[in-house]
Amino acid sequence: MRPLPLIIILLVLNHVAFNGSRIAVALFAIKQGASTLTVGTLMAMYALLPALTSVAAGRWIDRSGITRPMLIGTIGVGLGTLLPFLVPQLATLYLTSVLVGLSFMLLNVSVYHAVGEMSAPEERTVNFSYVALGFSTSTFVAPMLTGISIDALGYRACFLILALFTVLPLLALWGRLLPEITLREKHDLTPPGPVFDLLREPELRRLFIAMAILTVGWDIYNFAIPVYGAQIGLTPSQIGIVMGAFAAATFAVRLAMPFIVNRIQPWPLLVASLLVAGLAYLAVPFTDSVGVLMAITFLLGLGLGAPQPMVLTLLHQSAPEGRAAEALGLRTTLINTSQTVMPLVFGAMGAALGIAPLFWGMAAAMLGGSLFSRRKR
Repeated sequence: MRPLPLIIILLVLNHVAFNGSRIAVALFAIKQGASTLTVGTLMAMYALLPALTSVAAGRWIDRSGITRPMLIGTIGVGLGTLLPFLVPQLATLYLTSVLVGLSFMLLNVSVYHAVGEMSAPEERTVNFSYVALGFSTSTFVAPMLTGISIDALGYRACFLILALFTVLPLLALWGRLLPEITLREKHDLTPPGPVFDLLREPELRRLFIAMAILTVGWDIYNFAIPVYGAQIGLTPSQIGIVMGAFAAATFAVRLAMPFIVNRIQPWPLLVASLLVAGLAYLAVPFTDSVGVLMAITFLLGLGLGAPQPMVLTLLHQSAPEGRAAEALGLRTTLINTSQTVMPLVFGAMGAALGIAPLFWGMAAAMLGGSLFSRRKR
């Protein structure tokens, strides 16, 4: 099998476990009587260690390649999702959040770096679109699988099922079925300069800001929709269906990316995407209908799903030679720092003011980001 399809398959299976665990952790914590702030803390723990270690992970991947980091990441995701099955307690969820979040960061940076390095410049956006389609597939499968498993079999069985998704990737990586991607020749062996030198490049700085807003919007969605659905009385299956509409939208827009690439420039696409996502967030608290929520989350999926392949291409092309994975690591650090802080802030807001300000706060960030990106054009 060619490397790109196999990489995507391994990523999809691991991402089902990762994404499903976030939903299951949030819903299991709510069932245990946890407050909105506690749920926010658990979601923040997914991002805490990645925020501190992503740059170091990127430099390691630049030096050593992707196979070992992907193997370690797969083992961590599998163990993290298995823990609540073995010890179904609220305290266990904190360890799950930390271990799964850190482990999937290794997988994420490895895959993006490998795809960027193995692709010719004119193929990168399309290849990143294929990776994004894989993410959309797992984002569609994970919520529905998680919700149905919880309703039919209970929380413990759900965590076991999610852990089983890491078995095939583990066997493939352990058996070296994935050939080591041929990375570009090392330019020199001198240590790279300070990581924040990367932010001195105006184009990279703009890309980091834009991607941080988009990814925080994605993760706040993963945190807030299950909480909001539970508060308005939806079952786990209904919550999974609503979140599945989001994934279907991201799949559709990324399937169209080869067509979009030749017609829309990255920054105009980013401006429009932030605007659409901001309007969707603004509308969420005004309904408790499953059908209307599906339509809103579909619109949100279009806004959050469209720009990622193009922006990742620009990030890879704009990074200094020999520091592409480090630039991806810095992106992950900045994003995960926001993901660590914002769920705590939004969890506290939800506990004090209700869930609606969470969506309106994210809408304000999205709309403000759209104005900023338009001005910077």
